[in-house]
Amino acid sequence: KQWYQRRVRGLKRLDFMSLQRRRERYMVIHMWKLHQKQVSSDLSINFEDKGRRGFVADTPSISRTDTNTFQTMYDESFAVMGPSLWNKLPARINKLDNFEEFKRALTSFFKTIPDEPPVKGYARRNNNSIVDWLKDAGRLRVEAMTQVQERTS
Repeated sequence: KQWYQRRVRGLKRLDFMSLQRRRERYMVIHMWKLHQKQVSSDLSINFEDKGRRGFVADTPSISRTDTNTFQTMYDESFAVMGPSLWNKLPARINKLDNFEEFKRALTSFFKTIPDEPPVKGYARRNNNSIVDWLKDAGRLRVEAMTQVQERTS
């Protein structure tokens, strides 16, 4: 346990995000590029402006008839994870048109959410995904949005 705590503190001290968090950040950046039509998509992900919620991506319908193995693979695919992560962003971030501003705001938002990567053999609160953290603690989203607004203003 001490090894794990030292490792997490080391990531924070060096201002690094875990590999999982960096992967999720990359997915959200790719979703932004899809939204801005800077890259082509064969996934048919559509975005709709929902006013105060910002742009919301369609999440594909879930097939519950598949085996657990296929369902897990489907749930972890970009077609499902990308829109799920995108839809957790505050409207102030997902409405940004400038790429550099978007990346800065995204990084600030991600750093307000706990980053405790899972380690085999140790108990964990959740899977450390942005989706899990925000699902587990709705109040965290409000706090993170407030902190991002303060940092980017």
